[in-house]
Parts: sequence; structure tokens; C-alpha cells
Amino acid sequence: MIDFLLGLLPIIWLAFALMGLKWPAYKAAFGSLVLSAVLAVLRWHMGIADMAAAGVEGFLMALWPIIIVILAAVFTYRVSLKTGGMDVIKQMITSVCSDSRVLVLLIAWCFGGFMEGMAGFGTAVAIPASMLVSLGFDPLFSCLVCLIANGVPTPFGSIGIPTVTLANLLSLENAQLSFVTSMQEALFVMLCPILIVMVTGHGLKGMKGVVGITIASGLSFIVPQILVSKFIGAELAVIIGSVCSLLVTVILGSKKKPDPEFAMEVKEKTPLSLNACLKAWSPFILIFVFLLLTSKLVMPVYSFLAQFSSKVTVYTGENPGSLTFSWINTPGVWIFLSALIGGKIQGARASDFAICLKETLLQMKETMITMLCVLGCAKIMGYSGMISSIAAFAISATGAFYPIFAPWIGALGTFVTGSGTNSGVLFGGVQMQAADSLQVDPYWMVSLNSLGVAAGKMMSPQSLAIALASINGKGKDSELMGKIMPYALFFLVLMSLLAYFGTKIFG
Repeated sequence: MIDFLLGLLPIIWLAFALMGLKWPAYKAAFGSLVLSAVLAVLRWHMGIADMAAAGVEGFLMALWPIIIVILAAVFTYRVSLKTGGMDVIKQMITSVCSDSRVLVLLIAWCFGGFMEGMAGFGTAVAIPASMLVSLGFDPLFSCLVCLIANGVPTPFGSIGIPTVTLANLLSLENAQLSFVTSMQEALFVMLCPILIVMVTGHGLKGMKGVVGITIASGLSFIVPQILVSKFIGAELAVIIGSVCSLLVTVILGSKKKPDPEFAMEVKEKTPLSLNACLKAWSPFILIFVFLLLTSKLVMPVYSFLAQFSSKVTVYTGENPGSLTFSWINTPGVWIFLSALIGGKIQGARASDFAICLKETLLQMKETMITMLCVLGCAKIMGYSGMISSIAAFAISATGAFYPIFAPWIGALGTFVTGSGTNSGVLFGGVQMQAADSLQVDPYWMVSLNSLGVAAGKMMSPQSLAIALASINGKGKDSELMGKIMPYALFFLVLMSLLAYFGTKIFG
């Protein structure tokens, strides 16, 4: 019991510092890192040199490939914003249909999913919410639908980094973990568009005349996501899913005659040429092409690039893991290259790239510190035995019913940190230990953590703050929390049922 409580102390501190003391995430995470280091040495009798080596291994894992992907994704978005490409993309989406329900689907669900897959870190809430407000939607409503939409893509956000990180941390196979996570998410991906339309239409009456479009919007998202997860991995799963959903929803929505009850006035804008549209999408098209051509689907290229890598062992204690640094074939490199080429196509100058890179580094500096501290903390907790102590108590206390609580643990991690990646890093080891103890498929159990991430992301204070900042809604956090909480809790109850019965059948 004492080891369980002490093992949880770095996580309890993180929650208290973020929500109680209102500290910024990087300061709270640094405190957790220090606490884990002290406890590992004093309570778990870990050597100081081993503890330091464990922390360094976490730092290196954070730097490459995680931080490089985060920087590249946000840099791409900033370049597209600078060149006006993002404005063209917005205009393309809003010109499809004047039915408010279809517009909300296109912006909050399809485009929001695309932004989560590409950049993440709040862009998938902030940008769609501000777009909806600019079209005349109520600000809090805009935040609500974007928060609902943003949950399920989160495990595959920022070019799949939460799932990739979780797979690397636990030495699991990326594609298999991605596939199981996508299968668990299928019901919730289908539910999201339905809930979004019902919120827009004030209940079940909102589904009138758009049932087909709504179901197609969900199906065309999840089916490609499952296939890409299975055969490629996490990196492109939500990007391809959201693009397919966008295309299907655009095609069906353009043929939909708006119901007078839900019709909106959309301002006439200058017609866009095919050339302008291709220029606007060029960085994202290039990312898709590069990541696809260098994936395992094109094995000759993948195998050739695999030689440009280094494998190192950092931890100095017993049973060390190893880190593999892919210097060329890593998503961050291809995303940066796509941003540079795509930005050039859009007319960006060298000074524009320099400004965007500077702005990206300034914007993300605290996030980078947070990631370094969280990964360092997780590695120290894992190697010292703190994770094992937490898992052992949790499993003995809940027994065969542990899977019911697995998604709630994932949700807690994201609620506290605002990050699906951080949730996986903090609790992935606990889920892995639970799988071993209960003799459950580790992919199934670890994926339950990612499943819970979707609900935690909806109601995370960080997500709420980003959403409200984008619509100048300062001070309305509690009101927005009251609106989103029922949806998140509804998802968590369904997730617990899926986890318990699914473990018996598939686990």
C-alpha cells in the first residue's frame, strides 16, 4: 500500500500542481521528474548513476522522434498560415453547403480530425472553433462540438506520435497497437458525428434529412483509419481517415438541399482555381506522399533508409532497453521537408521560413520541456520498479475487474496533462504490467489506455482553455466544462463496458 501511494506521488503531484496550484505544465512536470528521482533512490534503492541514466534515456526518446515531429507539424501549420494556404483551405470547406449541420460536420469533425492528425496540440480545437464563430455560430457551441470531435483522433494526433511513443516505450509493434486501438475506437468514431449533428440540431430532430451523410461521415473516417493502422501504422491513420471523411462529406453535402430550419447565410467569396487549391494543400499532400513512400508498404525504400540509423543502450542498470534513432526515415524529417517544399510552392521566402521556425520554437518551448520531463520521469519510474508497484496494487485490488478501470486511467492521464502522449508515457507501463498479471493480450490492454485518452481529451482543462482562447471566451471554463462533461462521461461508461466484455472475448 505504501509503495503504491509513493509510486503514485509524482503523478499526484502533477495533478495537484496543474489543477490546484495552477502551475504551467513544464514546471509541474519538472517537479514530477525530481520527485521520481528522489523516490527511486531513497525508497526503491536505485543507484544514482542508474537513475540518471534512466532519465537521460527518457530525454533522448523525447528529443528524437517525439519533439522533432511536434516541431515539424506546428511549423507546417505556421507556414501554411503565413502563405495564406490555410485561408484557401478554410474557404474550400465553407463553400460546400449552407446547411449548418453539414458545415459543422465538415469543419469540426472532418477538418478538425485532419488538423489533429497533422499538428495536434490544440490546433484541432482552436482553428475549427474560430472558423465556426466566423460563420456566425455561437462561441460556446463552437467550442463544444470541436471538443467532442477532437477526442477520438487524439491517439493518432501529430502524425501518430501518442501511439508511436507508446509502442516504442513498451517495445510493442506500431502497426499492431494502432490496429487494435482503431478497432476499439470504431464505435466512438461512429458516435462522434451523430452527437455533433444532434448538438447542432438541438436533439434527435437534428438528424432529419442528414442521417445518411452523418453515418457516411463516420464510416468513411474509421474504415480507412483501421486499414491504414493495420498495414502502415499510426502515422497516417487519422490523416487518411479524416481526408476520406472530408471527401465523402463534401460530395454528399454538396448534393444536399439545406433544410430551411438549418440553413445559414454563407458569404460569397472569390472563386478558387484548381491551381490555388493544389498550392494550398501542397505541404499536406507532400507529407502524405513522403510518409507513404517510406513506409513498410514500399519495402525496398523502407529497407534502404533503415540503414541510416543508430542503436544505443543508455541505461546502466539491469535489463536495459535500447533506443533506435532513425536519422532519415522518421516522420519529423519528412514533415519538415514537406513544409519547405510546399511552402516554396505557395510562394514563401527564406525570411518567412525563418520567422515561422522562430515562432514555432517560441510557441513550443514549454511543451518541449514538458515532454523531456515526462519521458524522463516515466523511464525512472519504469526502471526503478515504481510502475510495477503501482500495477501490482491496482491489479490485486480490482482483480478480474481491472479492465473496467483501464480506460479511466488513460482518461485521467490526459485530463491532467492535456496530452495523449503524456498519458501513455505515464500509464502505459501500468497497463502492460496489468496485461502480464491478468494474462491478457498486451496490445488489447495497452490500447485501452489510448481509448480512455479520447474521453480525457474532451474535458481536459488544457483543451478547454485552448478552445475558449480561440473565441475570446475567457472566464467561461466552468460553463464549458458543464457542457462537455456529460459527453465525456457517457463515452467513459461505454468504454468500460467495451473494455470488460471485450477483454473476455478478444483479450
